[in-house]
Amino acid sequence: MANPADSATNSSGGTPPSDHSPGARASVALAPGRGAEITLPPLQGAALAIGSVAVSLATFMNVLDASIANVAIPTIAGDLGVSPTQGTWVITSFAVSNAISIPLTGWLSQRFGQVRLFLASTLLFVLASFLCGMAQSIEMLIAFRVLQGAVAGPMIPMSQSLLLASFPKAKAGTAMAVWGVTTLVAPVAGPILGGWISDNYSWPWIFYINVPLGLLAAYATWNIYGQRETATQKLPVDTVGLSLLVLWIAALQLMLDKGRELDWFHSGQIITLAAVAVIGFVGFLIWELNEKHPIVDLTLFRNRNFLGGVTALSLGYGAFFGNVVVLPLWLQTQIGYTATVAGLAMAPVGVFAIVLSPVIGRNLHRVDARLLATAGFLMFAVVLYMRSLFNAGVDLSTVMLPAYLQGIAMALFFTPLSMLMLSGLKPEQIPAASGLSNFVRVLFGGFGSSIATTAWDNRSAMHHSHLMEQANAYNPTFTDGLDNMQQLGLSNEQAHAVFERALSVQASTLGVNDIFLFSSLMFLVLVLAIWWTRPVHGKHAHVDGGGGH
Repeated sequence: MANPADSATNSSGGTPPSDHSPGARASVALAPGRGAEITLPPLQGAALAIGSVAVSLATFMNVLDASIANVAIPTIAGDLGVSPTQGTWVITSFAVSNAISIPLTGWLSQRFGQVRLFLASTLLFVLASFLCGMAQSIEMLIAFRVLQGAVAGPMIPMSQSLLLASFPKAKAGTAMAVWGVTTLVAPVAGPILGGWISDNYSWPWIFYINVPLGLLAAYATWNIYGQRETATQKLPVDTVGLSLLVLWIAALQLMLDKGRELDWFHSGQIITLAAVAVIGFVGFLIWELNEKHPIVDLTLFRNRNFLGGVTALSLGYGAFFGNVVVLPLWLQTQIGYTATVAGLAMAPVGVFAIVLSPVIGRNLHRVDARLLATAGFLMFAVVLYMRSLFNAGVDLSTVMLPAYLQGIAMALFFTPLSMLMLSGLKPEQIPAASGLSNFVRVLFGGFGSSIATTAWDNRSAMHHSHLMEQANAYNPTFTDGLDNMQQLGLSNEQAHAVFERALSVQASTLGVNDIFLFSSLMFLVLVLAIWWTRPVHGKHAHVDGGGGH
């Protein structure tokens, strides 16, 4: 994506800012230009603190909304008079429109300016959230969720750009640590808030809470960044590339979200979506690699550090997000936790993540980023292995212990990998890399969620079948158990129903154990992708992301 400051003048005819300003970072790759530049200094003192909080708050609100509705779907579906299956479109509609809108960010930021784009996205997100809460039918809610996902697209890439521009170059690690905390903690906080609101209030409040948060973030952002607007310019829009992008992302996201419901490739609809996604993706690759002004600069993947960093980050985030979805589902549907308690079981994740991330960010330039990222992946492997040992009688303290350790892993996860990706690039490539890596990360988050839930269903069914093989008249444990329940006053049918419930819980627990164990092994293997990159430490750990020295 082009540097919006390049080859351009701002709306008042002034000189464009340099890539030390917020204007130097867009989010989607276009051909870089040339031009005279000036340098805006980094923020300092209270302005830096307020600006960082404001931008992070908007990011947190955005990422939170991608997961907060998950635990409230049964409540929403019941209130609006539809099935839970139809209710899942509340999640699908947001995911599809959000994934499509992210690649438009670069063109929009060049046309309107990064600060104006971020503010407009935030305010429109507030409006869409309010409309979601006011929806009186499932059709209205889905339409407003489409709007919400679409306007949310530019918020995350622009927040990263504004944060990088706020800090001195030598403290780019701190900027990304602040940004990383909001991106990783929000998916965990979403089910917590969603469960608590669903249990104690009405479901519209999962959307209404965005209104004061978004207005506060927009007001603070305008006050801090209003005088740091970026240059604008008009470049040709890659309409063919954009159309192909919309086509294959929409088909792929719909396939992932509806595959479980429609039994995957046993459904003609899923096969059609898969074919459209593959054909659209191949056409997109061919077109973008030969287009003069591509909507996405795929040549970034020729850089070794970017390719290795994106691979580790995206696959790691997919595994992380898949487990974030599966764990609370298992706790609620099989172990009997309420939505609130299931959310609280995950709450400790944020403790160490919030405390340690800024510390790691401030000291990242002193250590090889590969060592820190490796430590994070090894910690994730340990956490997931601990969860693979859970049984149907697990208590709350046992569930919470890995969550504390996961906070440490999260603090070591995002910032070092971001440094690995960006440090190997030229300054004018940073905007493209930021947008492209976010785009891929969002896609793999969707992959992780769909694959984890589908694999859980399949593994649970397999374990259920194996356990049922032991439930026969020749197994004394089974027959004695039924006799004992009947002696307690249960009928034969009631005894079999109790047994079936216990067997289903055990099968689901073994299934989720398999998911945790596979994810643990996956993090171990991904360490290879980290060490395929070149060393990043000392002066090489700086990202030319903003401000000055």
